[in-house]
Amino acid sequence: MAAEHGKIPNLTLRLYRDLADWYPLLTPVGDYAEEAGFYRRLFEVHCKQPPQTLLDLGSGGGHNATHLKTTLACTLVDIAPDMLALSRRLNPECEHVQGDMRSIRLGRVFDCVLIHDAISYMASRDDLGQAIATAFAHTAPGGVAMFQPDFVSETFQSGAEAGGSDSGGRGLRYLEWRWIPDSRTDVYVTDMAYLLRDVNGAVEVAHDRHIMGLFPRAEWLELITEAGFQPLAVPFEHSSYSNTGHEVFLGLRAAVDKRNPR
Repeated sequence: MAAEHGKIPNLTLRLYRDLADWYPLLTPVGDYAEEAGFYRRLFEVHCKQPPQTLLDLGSGGGHNATHLKTTLACTLVDIAPDMLALSRRLNPECEHVQGDMRSIRLGRVFDCVLIHDAISYMASRDDLGQAIATAFAHTAPGGVAMFQPDFVSETFQSGAEAGGSDSGGRGLRYLEWRWIPDSRTDVYVTDMAYLLRDVNGAVEVAHDRHIMGLFPRAEWLELITEAGFQPLAVPFEHSSYSNTGHEVFLGLRAAVDKRNPR
């Protein structure tokens, strides 16, 4: 079966379009090494067979794949063409496919499926359920899918953070401001302000508003179960997130699918 691409919405977030080349300064590749090692250990522990293949849905600039491709053959899917272009330069040996994690179907399965923080853009229960169903459709019997929302309802904290980095004569600094609209409980807003300094010293200021889904832990486990997985919540082991209560969610696919035995 050929790849089926979901319709691509109007991508209004500049970070993933005309500012995509600045993305590596927002979150440098090296910053992903620790968490990628954590993902690899989870896959190795929970896969029923030694994992060899990985599907990364919402792969962005390919920073996780840079670390995971050393032991896994990676297929990277993202909805934003400019982010895929970044990843192709970083990971030329990996397969790249443009598509929507809610609807794409590649017609094949993988030992591991990863949906990193891009899952947070699923801002409704229907969208989240569709993304989890996509993960199930691509997880091999005995394989594992992993989902990592930035927050669940129980762990969300409003507030602000700042950061950034420099490279090649350019620099980026950002201010991130998270808050929940008064009229909603199922989404939160992340306002991002960027200061972008080019090689000539000129500085541009840009703003993006990200609308993110916010669901209770129990709802995550319920949707993972409804998709056909055995659900599992695992503490997120990272030096920057100690004692925060953050978890990743796993979907374990049975080695023999009772609904569709092979």
